[in-house]
Amino acid sequence: MGAINQPVGQIRLTNVSVVKYKKGGKRFEIACYKNKVTEWRNKIETDLDEVLQIRSVFSNVSKGHVASKNDLKTAFGTDDVDAIILEILQKGDFQVGEKERNHQMSSTFRDIVSHVTLMCVDPNTRRPYPASIIEKAISDCGFSVSSKSAKSQALEAIRKLQEKGEIPIVRARMRIRIVIDIKQGKPLREKIRSLADEVEEENMDDEYECVALVLPGNYKTLDEFIRNETKGRGMVQLLDMNESRA
Repeated sequence: MGAINQPVGQIRLTNVSVVKYKKGGKRFEIACYKNKVTEWRNKIETDLDEVLQIRSVFSNVSKGHVASKNDLKTAFGTDDVDAIILEILQKGDFQVGEKERNHQMSSTFRDIVSHVTLMCVDPNTRRPYPASIIEKAISDCGFSVSSKSAKSQALEAIRKLQEKGEIPIVRARMRIRIVIDIKQGKPLREKIRSLADEVEEENMDDEYECVALVLPGNYKTLDEFIRNETKGRGMVQLLDMNESRA
């Protein structure tokens, strides 16, 4: 059994989370650090060496039995250990202890708060709320953290905040720049203005150029409209995801 690859401050084999995976009628396991499997799957942790206790595939981690190359080749069609580890890490099952679950939920909640803070503004000031206010409002509206991605849960949290009326909140508009040949721009101008929530700048000299604020739900519609009507020659450039960062 190879030497354990340990991050600084980790104690050997005292913080193990075993990911189990069945394929080709055989069981395979990898030894990971607690909390790290979920962080890897949520793309929070991207360094494989910080996830794995050791870069080996086992038939039984607790007994230290490393899977044979023949078993790996038969089950996975390859004996590339790194590729197999990635498959097990992504698709395998692992048990989450109470402490790890609490850590995971707390981390996800912070990510949800961060997403909502970046995605929303106070409709009265058109400025973002401090994270502390968003955190309290989400907690007070009875929102429960689930296993979905933080971004999808942030969208759910926004809907709940709007339903409950804990604070006045709306999605921040996106700032975009549109550039089209002047001959194409003139007939498309009214449709562009109808899809935009607010036009900040407009120029119709050599080219039709427009800087506008659009609601997130209209961005894709506007982008596809420009692309289709100009046969791909028009440009929609995203300047900022949040209107408050002028």
